[in-house]
Formats: sequence, C-alpha cells, structure tokens
Amino acid sequence: MVSVHTGIWDSVRELTRVAQRKRSDPLHWALQVCSNLNSAGVALPSVELADVLVSYICWDNNLPILWKFLEKALVLKIVPPMFVLALLSTRVIPHRQSWPVAYRLYLELLKRHAFTLKFQINDLNYRKVMESIDDVLLLSQRFGMTPSEPGILVVQFIFSIVWQLLDATLDDEGLLELTSDKRSIWATKSQEMQLDYHDNYDEKRAELRERLQNENTVMSVDLIGQFLQNKVISRIIFLARRNMPAHWVDFIQRLRLLETNSSALRNSNALTPEALHQLTSDAPTVLSRDYKTTSPQKFHAVMDFGSLSSSAGPCQGASHSALWLPLDLLLEDVMDGCLVNATSAIEIISGLIKTLQAINGTSWHDTFLALWIASLRLVQRVRIRYNFDETECGSTNQWKDKKVTGKCHNDLVSSLQILGDYQGLLTPPQSVVSAANQAAAKAMFFVSGINVGSAYFDCIGLKDMPIDCSGNMHHLIVEACIARNLLDTSAYLWPGYVNGQINQIPHSVPAQAPSWSSFMKGAPLTPLLINALVSTPASSLAELEKIFEIAVKGTDDEKISAATILCGASLIRGWNIQEHTIHFIARLLSPPAPPKCCGNGSHLIGYAPMLNVLIVGIASIDCIQIFSLHGLVPQLACSLMPICEVFGSCVPDVPWVLTNGEEISAHAVFSNAFILLLKLWRFNHPPLEHGVGETPTVGSQLTPEYLLLLRNSHLISSGNFNKSRNRRRLSAVASLLSPHPVFVDSFPKLKAWHRQHQACIASTLSGLVHGTPVHKIVDGLLNMMFKKINRGGQSLTSVTSGSSSSSGPGNEDTSLRPKLPSWDILEAVPFVVDAALTACAHGKLSPRELATG
Repeated sequence: MVSVHTGIWDSVRELTRVAQRKRSDPLHWALQVCSNLNSAGVALPSVELADVLVSYICWDNNLPILWKFLEKALVLKIVPPMFVLALLSTRVIPHRQSWPVAYRLYLELLKRHAFTLKFQINDLNYRKVMESIDDVLLLSQRFGMTPSEPGILVVQFIFSIVWQLLDATLDDEGLLELTSDKRSIWATKSQEMQLDYHDNYDEKRAELRERLQNENTVMSVDLIGQFLQNKVISRIIFLARRNMPAHWVDFIQRLRLLETNSSALRNSNALTPEALHQLTSDAPTVLSRDYKTTSPQKFHAVMDFGSLSSSAGPCQGASHSALWLPLDLLLEDVMDGCLVNATSAIEIISGLIKTLQAINGTSWHDTFLALWIASLRLVQRVRIRYNFDETECGSTNQWKDKKVTGKCHNDLVSSLQILGDYQGLLTPPQSVVSAANQAAAKAMFFVSGINVGSAYFDCIGLKDMPIDCSGNMHHLIVEACIARNLLDTSAYLWPGYVNGQINQIPHSVPAQAPSWSSFMKGAPLTPLLINALVSTPASSLAELEKIFEIAVKGTDDEKISAATILCGASLIRGWNIQEHTIHFIARLLSPPAPPKCCGNGSHLIGYAPMLNVLIVGIASIDCIQIFSLHGLVPQLACSLMPICEVFGSCVPDVPWVLTNGEEISAHAVFSNAFILLLKLWRFNHPPLEHGVGETPTVGSQLTPEYLLLLRNSHLISSGNFNKSRNRRRLSAVASLLSPHPVFVDSFPKLKAWHRQHQACIASTLSGLVHGTPVHKIVDGLLNMMFKKINRGGQSLTSVTSGSSSSSGPGNEDTSLRPKLPSWDILEAVPFVVDAALTACAHGKLSPRELATG
C-alpha cells in the first residue's frame, strides 16, 4: 500500500524507532510525525501512515509504548480510525490466542473509535479510506458485490467488524464447529504453528494468559451487544440485513448459536441471552442502551412522533422509511446541548446525509425532503411532545405523483415545493411565530410589487394586514435558502406560498423607526437605535459588515456598542446570517497587533472592555452550541487562550472604567474568558478516561491540545478548493485570524495549569513547600476567606500537624482581596481547598465556616 512518499515513510519509521528507544512522550512523537507529514505534503489523516504503524507493531515491535503511539495518532486524527481498525482486525484477531494483550488493546480501540462513525465520514479523504478498507478486508469480494459508493462500504465494514467478533467468540468457545459451514469467512485463526508462545513455559504465566483470554471473550460479547444497541450502528447493521439477505441468514444463525450456547454471554454483565434475542428479532427495533437508561422520553418521541419507522414503506417516499431513522437520532444529539462538539454539526449532518443517500439509493429529491421532514419533526417534538397522526404530516400521494428530474439543485427546489403540503409539521414554535409572520409578509409585499425596508417588517402585526399573512416553518426555511443563494425570490410565486396580494402599505405601520434600515442610512448609534439593533437580527451581510467596521475602527464606546449588537438577536435568532455573525465575533476576539506594537505588554490589554462584552455575550450554552453548529469551537478556543494567558498574568491594579460607570478588572476579563474556555472540553474528567485500557493519556479530543490541532488542520488545508463550502469558510477564518499554526506551548501559564489540574484529578494533592511564593499565596487566600485563623498562632496550611486552630468568617473586606495575577491564584487554589477541607476534617473549621468562607 505504501507506494508513494517512500522516503517520508522511512523517516517516520526511524523517528518511531528513536522515540521508542527514548520512551518519548506519545504526544510529542505524534506532533513530530504530524509536522513532518505536513512538510512533505501528505494529507491527514493518512491511510499510508496507518499501514506503516500497524505493520511496524505487528509483530516485531509489539510493545506498550508503540500501542500508545498508535492510540495518540488516532486521538489526534492523523490516521483514519476505521482503516486502523480494519488493519488491526486482520492482524490481531487471528493471533488473539498468542497475543491476548494485543487483542485486548484492539478491543479497547474498537470500543472507543468504532462508535464515532458519524464524525469519521466527514474527512476529506473519506472515499479513499473506504476504498482502502475494501482492499484490506476484501468486502466487495466477500459479499459478492461490485466496488461501490463509500456509503455501501460503510455498511459492509460495520457488518464485517461485528461478524469477525462473533466468529472469534464462537471459535474461542468451540462453537464454530456447530455452524453449517463449520468455519469462518474471516481469518479467525493463525496459519502459523502454535508453539509455546514466545516464552519458556511458566505455569503462572499460562494461568494469567488463560484468564486474559477468557476475559477477552466476554469483552467481545459485550462489544457485540454494544454494536447492536447503538442507535446509529444498529440501524446500519439492519440495512445489511435488507441488502445482503444471504449473508444475514448466516450471521443470524451464528448469533442464535451464541445466544443458546455461549458461556461468555452468560457471564456478561452487559448483555443477556434474552436481550440479544430481542435485539436481533425479526421486528427490528433500535434499542439504544443510552436512550433506555438516560433519556427514554427522547427515544420514544423519535420513534412515535411521525416516526420514520412507521408502516409507510419506501414506495411512499424515502423520508417515510425507517432507513432515515439515523438522521432523526443524529439531529436529537446535535441539538441536545449537553456536549459541545468540536467538529461542525453541519459537516456531521451532511456526511450522514450523503451516506444514507448512497445506502438507500434514493434520489436527491427524496433525500432533501427526508432532511426537511426530520428537522421539522425535531422542532415539533420540542414544541409539543405528542404523536401526530400520519395523515397530518402531509400527502404521501402528492409525493408519489411528483415526477422529479434534473440535477441536485432542481431536486432541492422540488423538495421545498412539496414541503408546503406537510401542514401538520409546519406549525412554528411560539418563539419564532413573529419571524415566520414577517417572512410571509415579506413574500406578500414582493408579490404585490411593494418595496419596503426591513424596518416595516419589524413593526407589522397580523392585525395590520388586510388579508391573512400568518407564516410557518416553510416560510422560514425558504427565507434561509434565499439568503444563502440556494433559491431566488421566484420562490415567493410558488402556488399557495402567499395568500394573496395587497395594494398598499398598512396605514398603521410607522413610516420610520429605529432599525437596521435607518442605521444603514447613516443614523448614529444612539441608545434607542442600539437597543433596536440588539433586539432585531440583521437582514443582510452588508448590515453586519458595517457593524463590524465600527467595532474595528470606532471609538471605544462605539466598539462596545457594536460588540453588544453582534451578540444580540443577530447571533441568537439571525438564522439567515448567523454564520457571518459568529465569524465577525471570532475576528473581534482575535484583534491583530498594530504594526508598531512594541514593549512587553500585549496589545490585547487595550481591547479589554470590548473583549469582555464579547465573551459575556457568547457565554450561554445556546451561543456555544451555535459556534459548535458551524464548526468554530476550535477557533473560539484558539482565540480565548491568548486572552486567558494575557489577562491571567496581569496584576489587577487599575480597572477599566466604562462610560456608564461600570468597572472591569483584569480578574473579571480572565474569569469570563477562562470559564468560557472550560465549557469547550470536559476538563473535569480524569485523563484515565481518555486512554486505552489502563494507560492514561494526556491528549484527546477533550483537551486544549486537540482543539488547537483541529484548528491548525483548517489552516493547513486552506489551499484546498475541493472542499465543502463550510470547510472553505473555516479555512478562511483560521487563515485570517492567524496565518500560522498555534500550539499549547505558546501559552505556558495555561499549559502549567492544565497539567496541575490533571495531576489533582488523577492523584492525591502534594508538593506545597513552606516558604515558597505559592505557600505565601495560599496563606493570603486563607486569611481572606477565614479572617480569624490565627487564634492558635498558625495557619490552616499546617493544620495536619495538629497545632492550628479554626477560624470564623467575617464581613467581606475588599482590601483583603489579593492583588495577584489570576494564574498565581489558580495555582494556589488546590492547596487552599485541601487545607480548608483538612481543617474541617480535623474539627478546626466548622462546615458552616467552610461554606461561608
């Protein structure tokens, strides 16, 4: 496979050998490899690198440090996970008896990376990855199908991974002989002579090996159950049933054999024979363990509310088929709000759409309509949680009778025209009724030949119009498509889109009001106009560009006003211009240094008031999800890190005083930025969760390192024009804000805190030395929190010696607040907490005093 860049792969092997000998940090090794490949012009993630690493490990270098290197390459997305799993399945499964530790590591990697399918199908080299998997596993040949689209190969790959685990388990338990063909179509046994396992025979070692082999068999059974329970993968497996019926019969026969005869299944704590039977019954039901245990309401709402798994078959339209259920569930995940995805939700959804379209073999018309209906069902599930009768969701006859021809864009237009027939799904939630009505009024004015500005729509009510112009979700969707040049205003002329025409503007509508229109005509930013622009989303990119120009070139007060406007309705409800709004906010969070910037101080200090307004304005979880939707979480993290580094290093001597009298300190700017940064990854989870088996690691997609690496990947690929519109936009933003890669080493204070934080989570706190600067800060903070700590003459930091006395809280005195940089305080905080808790445990401090302090 490694046929090009031969020199670079030799250098990777040598780099790996050296790192192996020195036992280098896996993250450092991975970053070196990434840098070398980028310099050589190798696209990442690289299937060639995956082949090199797996071949290097199996089996001449089957060492723990090499598996750590491989795991780090997976975490940092420099190798494609699905391809690595395919390679390992052909190398490790046949040798699982002689290399049980390697098999355990394979199972761990499978458990971690096989369930992130929806994130992997968005890579630029997705097609190449799937074709490479086909070459390795011979999927097309085994399943008797000609090489096909990546989406079909995804189904075959998932099916093959589960089948390999199943056959390996049956073989380990001596059950494979009971199958009809008495063998596996996969390589489950090594063809090499089984000698005494590379070591002299040792009874204790043999016993440990046998125990690990038995544990691996049970873990394999558990993984099979997890695959069948996973909401997306289980549906893909059942697609294999529909498209490969002959192979499905053999697969089910093996599952039934496992169900009735497996001792490993009976020993499993995660799966029972009864549950396995239910998961693979003839009436397929997606039984996600996550949904059953954490959110049954959400799952049943998806299944029941105009469900995709209804009795309507494919002949009644693709979106009425269970084939589209993964889309419903993915949309639920995207809008959940519990987790922040670093990858653009737009990329994830579009990738799944392409995969399902290829798998289902549907036209783009049916695919687009499935997307619209799935999205509308999500809106309705949020609006009211009850079941719609299937007839309320529109006319399936109209869908069947619609003859769709032409290219992809024509299919998009036809799907939108048909969408208007689904009245039961188009009722807008209360929060967007006004916007829907304005969209309908805008179309009515256009059809009537009346040209008005956006200010009029803000003032129009239903009672003002001579005829009904109430809008719905259809009007909002069409407006969003027009704003993105996917449709033109001829859509307003579609039959039934408007209810009629009017002759003149209603008299009750004011001729002029503070609005975006008056702002574009030159009105100054008075408090009244600012409030109007904050509460009403902009209607065009030109309006946002003018606000952005003020934020860059205006006075300090104007900059603050412009920042406030950008974080208002244009961000929260500006669906037609939302991506432009967050890009302008991202640019303002990373202001360029002036050409003649000199000295030790950062240029960011001068932007403190505006930066604080922006950070506070986007701090809500809803706003963070908007950044996540458009894939700007990595860039947001990259913008926040220097702000934290700079303001966290400042001594809060003199605050910034705004025109309204409000004071902003360096502590305030840092605290707001730092808290927002922490929301972007699961900082409070121990590093052990991110590792393979019992091997803790530092880097993962949940760390600052990964967020920066993902942001740098946007920068590296900025010259590639064969990308989606969204990826080109991400590349443009990354290049505009900083043309060079950014690494966590650029932020030593943040890096030091992160390491200390992980150490505190992973083990007992230690290392405070009396008389050091940190010890003095700890004492100062304790004095501020517990003013009477010196009753016994010693501080709480020495309470473990038994010579300290307790303290009592008193009224707050701002003069006691430490005038210290935030990073210094954060370094001391763990020791402060430890000292206070220890004092409380020894009875030197009451729980009430602890809580008050």
